[in-house]
Amino acid sequence: MKNNQNYSQDIAHIRSIMEQSTRFMSLSGWAGIMAGIYALLGIWFANKWLGYEPGGFGFDRWVGIDFKPASLIGLGLAVLILSMGTAIYLSSQKALKEGKKPWNSASRRLLMNTAVPLVAGGITMLAFISQQMYSTLIPLSLIFYGLSLYHGGRDSYKEIRILGIFEIMLGLMSLFLIEYSMFLWALGFGFLHIVYGIYLHYKYER
Repeated sequence: MKNNQNYSQDIAHIRSIMEQSTRFMSLSGWAGIMAGIYALLGIWFANKWLGYEPGGFGFDRWVGIDFKPASLIGLGLAVLILSMGTAIYLSSQKALKEGKKPWNSASRRLLMNTAVPLVAGGITMLAFISQQMYSTLIPLSLIFYGLSLYHGGRDSYKEIRILGIFEIMLGLMSLFLIEYSMFLWALGFGFLHIVYGIYLHYKYER
C-alpha cells in the first residue's frame, strides 16, 4: 500500500515537472488585477473626456466636442501597453523568485500563440476605422482578445482559456447590443480581469 502511494506521488511529481517545462506557469495574478484597473480607467476616460459613446453600426454619436478618433486609438494603445508592460514585469519577477528563466521556450510559445489573433484583430480594426465604423471597435477588441486568450491558454493556466471564452461571448453580445457595448467592454476587460487576477493569485501564488 505504501509503495502504491509512493508511485502515485512520483507520477504526480513527474507530471508537474513536465507541465512546467511545456507551459508558462509564472503569470502573475496581480497583472490581471492591474489590467482590469487600467481598462476601467480607460473606459471612464473615453466616455468622460473623449466623449465616445457607441451608437450603432456604421455611425456613432459623440457626446464631446471636436472629438478625434485618433484620440480613442491612442487611449486604447496606452491601456494595451500599460497592461502588457505590467504583465511582463510582474510575471518576470515571479519567475525569477521561483528560480525560473522568464524568457524560455514556454514563454516564447505563449507570446507567439497570443500575438497572432491580436495582430489579426488589430489589422481588422484598422480596416473598420478607415471606414469610420467606430462602433464596431469594442466588439472586435473583445472577440479577438478572447481568441488570443483561448489560443494562448494551451501554454499556460487552463483558466486563461475560460477567460477567453467569456471575452468572446461578451464581444458577440456587444455586436447585437451596440448601445451597451461600453458596459460590456468594461465588464470583459475590467471586471473579469480583476476577478481572474484575484482567483489566480489566491490559487497559485499564496
